[in-house]
Amino acid sequence: MKFTKFLTAKRVLLQGLASILSNLHLKNFLTGQIYTGKTKVACLPGLNCYSCPGAAGSCPIGALQSVLGSSKFKFSYYVVGILIFFSVTLARFICGFMCPFGLFQELLYKIPSKKFSTARLKILTYLKYIILLVMVIALPLLITNSLGMGNPYFCKYICPQGVLEGAIPLSILNPSIRAGLGKLFKLKFMILLVTILLSIFTFRPFCKWICPLGAIYGLFNKIALVNLNFDRDKCISCGKCKKACKMDIDVREDQNSPECIRCGMCIDSCPVDALCYNCDLVKKKEKEIIKEQI
Repeated sequence: MKFTKFLTAKRVLLQGLASILSNLHLKNFLTGQIYTGKTKVACLPGLNCYSCPGAAGSCPIGALQSVLGSSKFKFSYYVVGILIFFSVTLARFICGFMCPFGLFQELLYKIPSKKFSTARLKILTYLKYIILLVMVIALPLLITNSLGMGNPYFCKYICPQGVLEGAIPLSILNPSIRAGLGKLFKLKFMILLVTILLSIFTFRPFCKWICPLGAIYGLFNKIALVNLNFDRDKCISCGKCKKACKMDIDVREDQNSPECIRCGMCIDSCPVDALCYNCDLVKKKEKEIIKEQI
């Protein structure tokens, strides 16, 4: 359990480190310029806007839409390949440990206020799959202009991370950008405000209901290399893990739910260590094999 306990104890720190690594070019926040270097062709694992001045890489959802909406390419082995790689290795562990917008929502949730459960709103978790199919995939493919190009509909009309990381810092330092802000910016700014308000009172509402990247990763949660293991023999049915889970999952029934972000809150709450990441289980088996050989 050592590695599992280390991860859960240092999770916020690891989230912060991942956010910094995703936005290495911090000086660009002072100049109002977008970094366009060679590393920008690589996709980052979390939701981090390409238009963020400090972004070291691209957002996989933005990259996928750019390819689907291109007049030259309708499929990219690189973009799809990197999404599959992230999905089969880490899946929604990325959401819990490596996503800058996930960290942003969690910090808002720490603001002292009355908190509300979203357990009765589980039907809304399917909304992110609809957004993935319609806004990210279908519309850029089917609705094109005279040049055969489609819009990145999710990035353009919904994603609040683009406003938070891109539009706001860039418009503060660039009068021309500030002067060009119109109805579309107001719409997305309202979406950002609603997300901020909801995040204060509920845990990660954007991750639960809206994020298409989380939808993709969630589909791979059951087969990803990093997942949760539950020792039913150890369990004393105290229910603490279910109560601790802010993603509204009963981890005793489904350790690899598409909604699980691998945050480890259930692990920390368990008084008998019945839950752990499978990496600790592998280490335990290796030690047992070595003992048997000796």
